[in-house]
Amino acid sequence: MSVEDEGGGSRGIQSIEVGGRLLRALVHLGRPAPLKELAGEADMAPAKAHPYLVSFGKLGLIAQDPATGQYGLGPLALQMGLISLQQVDPIRLASAELPALARQIGQTVGIAIWGNRGPTFVRLEEGPTAVHVNMRHGTVVSVRGTASGRLFAAFAPREQVLQALRDEAAHAPAGAKPPKGIDASFEAELAQVRAQRFASVDGGTVQGISALAAPVFDGFGAMVLALTAIGPRASLDPSPEGAAAQLLRASAAALSRRLGARS
Repeated sequence: MSVEDEGGGSRGIQSIEVGGRLLRALVHLGRPAPLKELAGEADMAPAKAHPYLVSFGKLGLIAQDPATGQYGLGPLALQMGLISLQQVDPIRLASAELPALARQIGQTVGIAIWGNRGPTFVRLEEGPTAVHVNMRHGTVVSVRGTASGRLFAAFAPREQVLQALRDEAAHAPAGAKPPKGIDASFEAELAQVRAQRFASVDGGTVQGISALAAPVFDGFGAMVLALTAIGPRASLDPSPEGAAAQLLRASAAALSRRLGARS
């Protein structure tokens, strides 16, 4: 609830904002906590925090364990979180970010999800630099040979990934059969992808073309989509420290937060 001030702006109710620090503290801690620790995390004295906790408890936003005395999120907070997750469409949220991201990076950017046949592009936004690759909405890409494919290989359920790799090997041209599973070399690459939350290929499936991808996670910790940038090797730095990678990762992290993912 807020009220309009004389300047036409919006001012909130300070006591609600102060109490909200306790809710944020619980989210940040990620577990139930005793009064002293919770108050410290919210940067307030326990005596000041306690009345807020009592009121939040009456609303169901916070619940106190009768055995330990620790405070955790209550049933209303859990219901609100679940409803919020149901209402949010990851593809819609990410699609709204694509035009600005394409301008900032200066290359084509897209959204890939895991479809029935593997990593599949569902949105593409052309950048100022033309990319001459056969990409359109609905294109299914390689698990091994693309940045978005490697991201899903790192974070998607293992059996799902193995099936896609078997299908990929079965349909590969004669003389260019990739392994049907995950060998030691690919496993090491995937471990690095997990550590960096970032994947890149330099001249993978299309020579002269680089691609970068960053994962977007939901509130349950599942990867829901890959934000991908595609461009000529000469103008798209594939390194994790490059400007394009930083923009892509920052956008993916912001989307993950909006979907309820914790840092």
